[in-house]
Amino acid sequence: MFKIFMLSVIFFLINRYDAFQRENPVFHAPLDAQMGMMMHWVLDYPTKTIIFEIHLKQLKLQWFALGFSDRGNPYPADYCLLSAGWNHVDFVDSWASDEGILHLDEKQNCEGFLIKNVNEFTKFTFRRKFDTCDENDYIIEEGTTHIVWLKGEGPMTNIEGFNISNIRRENKGMIRVSLLKNIFVESIPSYVEKLDVTVNKVTVPPVETTYWCSVRKLPKRFKKKHHIYQFTSNIQKNSEGVVHHMEVFHCFAPANQKIPLYEGSCFASERPLATQVCKRVLAAWAMGAGPFTYPQEASLPIGGPDFNPYIMLEVHYNNPEMLSGLVDSSGITLYVSDKLKNMDAGIMELGLEYTDKMAIPPGQENFPLSGYCVSECTAVSLPLTGITIFGSQLHTHLTGVKVETRHFRNGQELPLLNYDNHYSTHFQEIRRLKRIVTVLPGDALVTKCDYNTEDKENITLGGFAITDEMCVNYIHYFPASALEVCKSSISDQALQTYFRYMNEWEGQSTSSNAISENYKAIKWNKMRTELLREVYSESPLSMQCNMSSGERFSGYWENTPITPILKPLPPLQRQCTKL
Repeated sequence: MFKIFMLSVIFFLINRYDAFQRENPVFHAPLDAQMGMMMHWVLDYPTKTIIFEIHLKQLKLQWFALGFSDRGNPYPADYCLLSAGWNHVDFVDSWASDEGILHLDEKQNCEGFLIKNVNEFTKFTFRRKFDTCDENDYIIEEGTTHIVWLKGEGPMTNIEGFNISNIRRENKGMIRVSLLKNIFVESIPSYVEKLDVTVNKVTVPPVETTYWCSVRKLPKRFKKKHHIYQFTSNIQKNSEGVVHHMEVFHCFAPANQKIPLYEGSCFASERPLATQVCKRVLAAWAMGAGPFTYPQEASLPIGGPDFNPYIMLEVHYNNPEMLSGLVDSSGITLYVSDKLKNMDAGIMELGLEYTDKMAIPPGQENFPLSGYCVSECTAVSLPLTGITIFGSQLHTHLTGVKVETRHFRNGQELPLLNYDNHYSTHFQEIRRLKRIVTVLPGDALVTKCDYNTEDKENITLGGFAITDEMCVNYIHYFPASALEVCKSSISDQALQTYFRYMNEWEGQSTSSNAISENYKAIKWNKMRTELLREVYSESPLSMQCNMSSGERFSGYWENTPITPILKPLPPLQRQCTKL
């Protein structure tokens, strides 16, 4: 009986351990291009805690700091700092001021420190609350987190007052990750097949940023419709430190249209113009992300008689250490099957129309633009039972710093659909939402993007180029509906009224028929900028309520009123007894 009892206990513990592993997966991301420093983390959602484990090659390091920063700058920032003396090891919570001076935090929130040496690595672990309720500590939240690190030789005899502003480039760094991942996802069936979409022996240039595009044709079996059950990264071991994010695009064109094959820089002049249609996202991965798994009910279709068979892989190489001689064949693996689920999933574009009617003045620390999917559009386009949103990919170009999509029903605001308060265009991924969102006919969705143009000398226009701007949320949902684009811009009449005022009352040369020329002609000051902000926030809309064919749903979509907000959500309350 005792043996049976012990076996039962062992099996119980094994099952508990397996369940813990399934519910608490370990995520990892390299901190440097040469992968001499690795960060691993586990999420404990019940206690709102992250457990970090850092692996460092045993070099002549005397101190190492891992921290969090709003935009990836080494200061101001919040650091957990490891310092090795002659006969002791310290691990402290510290913070760096705007001037780059380190200070010991009065409240020590880098907890549970353990350290050991294993083979050639020093490994240390600690835990950190999402929100410590300490004004000097970074709040870890949904979306992008900028992880910063510092290292140095020689003992740090006094942390208080230590100046990090003159640390050499090779002794500091930054990566972007999404820390608070969705760990509750479905498994995939055994009958799925792999489709590897990879680049072919790319010699990574010794420059900091490279976008590499590879256009290819799908195998013949995709003449039959398939579903994508899951996609995940397929990265060569020696490239983990430089492959920053990747996307697979469908070349959206008639099924019989040939797209030129291409392998090279995405921005090269020799890239064939015809490949510019390769912009409908099928899959997206960013550093630190695990597999993206579709829900049991539906999956994104790929292939079929009406599906253009060309796709494009875009790889962003981030090589701040200017490494040379690195040859890479990384990409994304799609797990697909011609055994179809009950429903097709769809992708819908929310936000701003790709047009120069929306623009951001120069010198702005934070300038907002909002794109509307109005209730009048969802009322005529969505099925009576609504749609279920399970994934989201937020998108701007170079000046975007914050994105959110708000959800309204009968004027009352519902919980945020998705948000990223530390957004960067250099960190693109499709995220499984932690709660599914049902959008009913008559609901409204408002996507707001904040932009920083402090380094710009003139207007930043909306448009397709990387130097232009966008504000988009690509939502993934089921069942697929006819509505593909639900976006807005300021109405033509309202914008012309603004330009006429600028010309007649402010003496600006804004009488051109070209919108972009009018914007560029304005000599921007605080008053003119604030007036444009008010015009955008109060003017009626020009709506795109479009089907995949590009045709609009029935209705009059010019001068559409802005969505009324009768009852906004109250500000999110932090769970702190005293702030």
